[in-house]
Amino acid sequence: MALSALVGLGFFSASASAEVILHAFNWKYSDVAARAQEIANLGYKKVLVSPAYKSSGGEWWSRYQPQDYRVIDNPLGDTQAFKAMVNALSAKGVAVYADIIFNHMANETWKREDLNYPGTEVLNSYAANSSYYNSQILYGDLEDNFFGANDFHPEGCISNYNDPGNVQYWRLCGGEGDRGLPDLDPNNWVVAQQKAYLNALKSLGVKGFRIDAAKHMTNYHLNAVFTPEIKSGMHVFGEIITTGGAGNGDYDNFLGPYLYDTDHAAYDFPLFATLRGALNFGGSMSALVDPGAYGQALDGGRAITFAITHDIPLNEGFRYQLMDGTNEHLAHAFVLGRDGGTPLIYSDNNESGDNRWVNFYKRGDIQGMLRFHNGVQGTGMQILSHNECHILFSRGSKGVVGINKCSGGQDAWADAGSAGLWWNTNYRDTLDGSSVERISSNWHKFYLPPRSARMWLRD
Repeated sequence: MALSALVGLGFFSASASAEVILHAFNWKYSDVAARAQEIANLGYKKVLVSPAYKSSGGEWWSRYQPQDYRVIDNPLGDTQAFKAMVNALSAKGVAVYADIIFNHMANETWKREDLNYPGTEVLNSYAANSSYYNSQILYGDLEDNFFGANDFHPEGCISNYNDPGNVQYWRLCGGEGDRGLPDLDPNNWVVAQQKAYLNALKSLGVKGFRIDAAKHMTNYHLNAVFTPEIKSGMHVFGEIITTGGAGNGDYDNFLGPYLYDTDHAAYDFPLFATLRGALNFGGSMSALVDPGAYGQALDGGRAITFAITHDIPLNEGFRYQLMDGTNEHLAHAFVLGRDGGTPLIYSDNNESGDNRWVNFYKRGDIQGMLRFHNGVQGTGMQILSHNECHILFSRGSKGVVGINKCSGGQDAWADAGSAGLWWNTNYRDTLDGSSVERISSNWHKFYLPPRSARMWLRD
């Protein structure tokens, strides 16, 4: 369904703020807590942390294989460490968002045939260390399994990723005989357990939920769990990976219906695809003028915008979407410079082996982009100049963003008067601090160096 139709039906929420989310991917909760002051000083207002429940295994993907919702116990920390992290960030004015996995449970067919969770081995460890585990409980008790065979769809791997029924009722499998992640059936018991878990996280002070693998859940399941009461005061957004916007098969089969049937936000993969296309050789920066007008970007109130997510470098099937370093820098400038969407900045511990996103959250250019973004919050956006190579836009009277993807410099002339820019006032580039524009006439020429971005903020 086209975005314009969705807007007309009034499904978009204006409650989401454009404050920037730091995705502290696979960080220990204690490390996040220790950096609370730094995170706040950099200008982040929210931190998305990796899944918090019982899981085992040292690999990053093990965090996406839940064993038990009732207790936080994994290599990133336990319930007490999670609480301490929430409190440390809250004291600095930063909210915590939790990564939620409700589509499936851990694949343990390599060691057992039953579908009891957390299973005999984990229950025995609870009993052997009862004092510790009882102090980590989020809800319920740990004496019995909380899921069994009747709480799952039949075993079988997804075979057709274009068929919503196949994608949402069968298992995610890894190939080569892998039997896959047991796919949960949203019966009354499963829904009750998942709601209890969300309410427990809310009681700890969590302010947002990222729904992992939302593409693989039915909208019935999503709405049964994320009730109005649970969503109250929360920022909820789903991960539905698409390769384009309206008219793209992934969008029409999954993201469009999700936006229509829920009031959640979502990762703006349509805008990401538009950005990649515009920045690539043969693309045009003019495509970024108003991509939402033709369904190639989500409405700003429901969009989580980004230039990189964890799935892209960490999953072989998505690595083709990686941009080179310069294009990614330019994409971040657009995402953090524009009006619309809640930007997300990804920072990891080199799980991909690329070594590109270690401490990325505090890289010099990202710090400058955050300063610009926070400095122009609440202002509108006006396109001032664009062609195949560049785009130039203002943010009220407070700032101007210029992005040039081409190998030659670009002169971008702007009607400063109609844009409301101030005369005889310095606009200083937050990315390098040395480029200053001082407007002294109605028409002003902004020079954009090759393959670069400028984010001029009014002094």
